[in-house]
Amino acid sequence: MKDCEGCKRAQLVAGELRLCRECITVSDTAQLLKPHIRIRESFHLPPSVPKGGIPCTFCSNLCEIPEGERGYCGLRENIAGKMHHLGGVHYGLAHTYYDPIPTNCCAAWFCAPCQGRHFGFNLAVFFYGCNFNCLFCQNWQHKLLDEGKRLSVEEFVQRALRPQVRCICFFGGSPEPQFPFALKASEAVLQETQDREMRICWEWNGCGNPAFVRRAAELSLRSGGTIKFDLKAWDKNLAVALSGVPNERAYENFAMIAREYLPKAKHPLLTATTLLVTGYVDAEEVFCIARFIAKINIEIPYSLLIFRGDFVMRDLPPTPLEQAIRCYRAAKEAGLKNVHVGNLHLLRIYSMEDFEALARS
Repeated sequence: MKDCEGCKRAQLVAGELRLCRECITVSDTAQLLKPHIRIRESFHLPPSVPKGGIPCTFCSNLCEIPEGERGYCGLRENIAGKMHHLGGVHYGLAHTYYDPIPTNCCAAWFCAPCQGRHFGFNLAVFFYGCNFNCLFCQNWQHKLLDEGKRLSVEEFVQRALRPQVRCICFFGGSPEPQFPFALKASEAVLQETQDREMRICWEWNGCGNPAFVRRAAELSLRSGGTIKFDLKAWDKNLAVALSGVPNERAYENFAMIAREYLPKAKHPLLTATTLLVTGYVDAEEVFCIARFIAKINIEIPYSLLIFRGDFVMRDLPPTPLEQAIRCYRAAKEAGLKNVHVGNLHLLRIYSMEDFEALARS
């Protein structure tokens, strides 16, 4: 327990945030961005979204990169008035590996290949760079851009054509800053695999350029893949406090995909997750997010993920069982039919059936 610097009450407060959830919701943006500025400077990344230079429209940050500086994701730099890319056009900055199916991806609890216990591999694509700065990031190594390997489209296609690769999952980081490469590489793979199963899946924060998001959705619709939005928070201040930037675009893109592509899908195309950050992402947040989804379609799968401290929020314990149960009930009360809880092993619960029994008691 620590004293919140806002209300001065002793409660569960993340050391970097220094504020409880209630105080965050009424704080000014400058106060909420202070920890993000400190952290990003330690990784030699722009402390805030740059303005006053070459525009970049890959994501909702809409960076304007001055000469000699980089965009928020760190992947684009203005050198002598020209945009230079570490990744995102003809090359991707990524680490790839083969993940056996059934895999541990966020859609595995309803994905047909995983549920059917098919044999094969998922080509997992870990992108370096991100348009968010989540304080709890469990993949924070994406900030170490010097460790990323430049991968050409041709090299990527060869990795995807390995026998028994059934799906490709782009994550990171997040795919948004490298959308052009991911889209071009995906289209090339599908062209070469017209006679075999190959799903294109995305796990992202959802704040990409809508034109790119539409192209990504078309690829997943055509290939039978899944699009997973990480809807981190509903309250605007809490979203900025946790992730460093606003997240309204995620909800706009989610609704757009549901409206334009979900009616055409013959498989569960769209899903969402929310990490239950201890003491911050509570039942009120989950209810609002779930109600937003339910108003679109009550059948959309929604997964609540048990939090484990990481990055600069290691000082928080895992999501308490009581918080997880309240959030699960809130999602169901909002009207969603397909609600799942992931990472249950962190609560020493090893099946959804056992968790549901506890939630009913």
